[in-house]
Parts: sequence; C-alpha cells; structure tokens
Amino acid sequence: MFLENTINHSKQSGWMEVICGSMFSGKTEELIRRLRRAEMAGQNVEIFKPKMDIRYSEEDIVSHNQNKIRSTAVDYPGEILLLASNCDVVAIDEAQFFDDSIVDVANTLANSGIRVVIAGLDMDFLGRPFGSMPNLMATAEYVTKVHAICRRTGNLANYSMRISQGNDLVELGETESYEAVSRRVFIDEVLSRQRTK
Repeated sequence: MFLENTINHSKQSGWMEVICGSMFSGKTEELIRRLRRAEMAGQNVEIFKPKMDIRYSEEDIVSHNQNKIRSTAVDYPGEILLLASNCDVVAIDEAQFFDDSIVDVANTLANSGIRVVIAGLDMDFLGRPFGSMPNLMATAEYVTKVHAICRRTGNLANYSMRISQGNDLVELGETESYEAVSRRVFIDEVLSRQRTK
C-alpha cells in the first residue's frame, strides 16, 4: 500500500506516483482514494482526464464501482499546465490516452513542487506497453501495480484482453469489450487466435 511522503517536510519537493494495471484492477478506485485523503488534509487538488473518455461521465472520473470525483476533461496534456495553478496535488486518470507530452507535463509539475498522481493501463489489448505509461513509470518516485482477478482461473489478472472484434489500439469499452485475464489465459487465447487465422 502506498503511504504519502512524510519525510523531511522542510526540504520536501514534488514527486510522481503512478498507479497502473489491467482493466478492472482498481486503478481509478485507488486514485480516488488518494485524492480524497489529500482533500481531507486540506490540500488543493486538481484532477484531469482525457476528453475522449466519456464512458461513465464527460466530466467526473468514475470507477467501475461508480465511485466518482470531479475532474476537468482536457484534449492535450499542455492544458493541464495552464489549469493546474496553485495546486498541491494534480491527478491524471487514463494517462495512456494522452500523447508523449504527458511525460514532460507530469515532470514539470513534480519539479515545481507538486505531488502528481497518475493512473493508467500499463499494457494495451495486445499485451504491449501502452503509450507513455512506461516513461511515466520510469520517471516516477512511486509505482503501484494493481491487479484484477481472472474469472477463468482465479489467479491475478494483469492483461486486458479484448473480447470484441475491433483492432484499433484505442477502443473505449467495458465488460462488453474487455476481460481481465491471467498470463496463461492471455497466451492461450493469443495462440488460439493465431491458429484460426
């Protein structure tokens, strides 16, 4: 479990935290939990998400459990720098949907003394590192990987397997389009699909 940085407050600077994992693993739930704690501590919190992510709400960040928190939807990471003035904490959900400039934006915020909390998918539906997430994880002080449970095996699930027919890298969806599965299930499914081609 992540515990907020409490060492040497007189020389404290900003830092980055990344919460990553598959779909249905609780990334957004953990993001919201950390932000609620920051708000309880009287910190000024600003939350951002990609404008394209309208699965549950155009404005709020909403977990699969319907837990939600207000946010600002933006098209480009650079907008976050313009809108995040006078913040103690900046949160970014679904970071994998932003372009590579999200890495510079997050580091600029952290370098200016802001705590930056980022959540996103670490792998795409093909099991490859997703977008800028690897670079965000590499530059973050703290990385938390959360897992779903594979309904087929009962093991930890760290893959977001697409069960719909689309081949686009980005396809917004929920349980009708994706299933969180274990490595064994994912590999078996990939091999099965290759045999049927």
